Amino acid sequence: MERLVIVVVVGLVAVVVAAVVQRRQPATAPADTDYHISTQLHRGDFERPDAPWLVVLFTSATCRSCQGMWDKARHLESDVVAVQQIEVTEAKEIHERYRIDGIPTTLVADAEGVVQRSFMGPATATDLWAAVAELREPGTIPDDCHE
Repeated sequence: MERLVIVVVVGLVAVVVAAVVQRRQPATAPADTDYHISTQLHRGDFERPDAPWLVVLFTSATCRSCQGMWDKARHLESDVVAVQQIEVTEAKEIHERYRIDGIPTTLVADAEGVVQRSFMGPATATDLWAAVAELREPGTIPDDCHE
């Protein structure tokens, strides 16, 4: 019986010590996942500033998903949609001007440079193309297909 009391007391002491040690360790701060998305672009910073629509993809040469996004976005180029890729090492000042802090970042802007849609990270071709189609011709996407 004496041994049982000793085991219980040692166990309780261990639990109390563990609780004190855990309380003294600083809590891990949650990762900051808020990225800045520009809401206004100066169309003169990009090719074809006279096009009614601009799809701009901010990328990095070392980003694998960026290449996949470019393969999707470049097919949107038309008479009314200008499409441009802005790679960070080639145009660092533009990345900084628009505070691009995550890639790939895709922005869809109207003729005045107002960003109407944005995608942070990889997007599907369907989502990207549907967004541009709906902006160009509202009502293109059936109501039950909207997010």
